[in-house]
Amino acid sequence: MKPTLIIGATSKTNRYAYIAAVRLQQAGHPIFLIGRDSQTVLGEEVHRETIAWENIDTVTLYINPSKQPEYYDYIISLQPKRVIFNPGTENEAFRQILISKNIVPVVACTLVMLSTGQY
Repeated sequence: MKPTLIIGATSKTNRYAYIAAVRLQQAGHPIFLIGRDSQTVLGEEVHRETIAWENIDTVTLYINPSKQPEYYDYIISLQPKRVIFNPGTENEAFRQILISKNIVPVVACTLVMLSTGQY
């Protein structure tokens, strides 16, 4: 299983970040959540602050590129194997930074990856 950090997590059930959390959990991937509001999603706490989690395999982004710079150093410090840029989160500058740190940037949709067995 691939422990996954969702940045942009929400309890709003109509949002893709929420649907991704459901599908990741259903597939057996442990989820870790960062969002704007402290809440609980699928029994997991959504944290407003960054947490130094260990063994994060994947970071999946559900935040606008303009909000991503505040997370650059944090994401790199987690040393994930990959960062998924979901539709609308594409960020060429961050993608290049990740490549320079030997972290694989993936421009794709977490939901599609899960449904096609590419996760």
